Amino acid sequence: MKRFFAKPEQIDEREIHITGEDVNHIRQVLRMREGEELWVSDGEKKEYHCRIKDFQEDEILLEILYAQESDYELPSRIYLFQGLPKGDKMELIIQKAVELGAFEVIPMATSRCVVKLDKKKAAKKQERWQEIARNAAKQSRRLLVPQIHPVCSLREALDYSGSLDVKLLPYELAKGMRQTKETLAGIKRGQSIGIFIGPEGGFAPEEVEQAMAVGVEPITLGKRILRTETAGMTVLSILMFQLEDE
Repeated sequence: MKRFFAKPEQIDEREIHITGEDVNHIRQVLRMREGEELWVSDGEKKEYHCRIKDFQEDEILLEILYAQESDYELPSRIYLFQGLPKGDKMELIIQKAVELGAFEVIPMATSRCVVKLDKKKAAKKQERWQEIARNAAKQSRRLLVPQIHPVCSLREALDYSGSLDVKLLPYELAKGMRQTKETLAGIKRGQSIGIFIGPEGGFAPEEVEQAMAVGVEPITLGKRILRTETAGMTVLSILMFQLEDE
């Protein structure tokens, strides 16, 4: 069943008013009709099972059949700090990160990033990435749409991560798989977690030192070198499996 998102001001006691781009998507793309049913999330913990009641010029009116609180979200908030990759890899990374339960994605421009974005291009990219996150959230039955931040520097990313409980940095020069396993196993439900992933060239040694100085822990993901689009998904997958509620 199709899923959409609505803001609190769109939700009444018995009805939900769908506005914006979703109106055209429901009407023209999905070609849904009156009487068909769908799910709407309020972006927090509540979701509504609805029936299409009426098509109006600028909105679609839904009748609320029932509401429920669901626990589809992970019990921990995971923040993916992703070094800008080449090409369209960021789109894939965001899509899969949302599917795996990331709470926010923070793109970073680090020293070894090949991609250089000016403010105008970065703003357009962010808009595109946010739409990808929204579509992935719909597909994967998320109760919220993860926020995709504007591109920032490593320093800004480290500052933003300051209040997180656990901060990890997969690093190709890190040693000690036992220590990595113990670190990951020690993460508790409810803790906030930051994952720092470098671009194709990885992090420069001085960037790793900069991160370690503010409590980021380098970890190893094994003897093989993982691509930037694989490393973050690997950690997210491990954490999703470990933190998922019964």
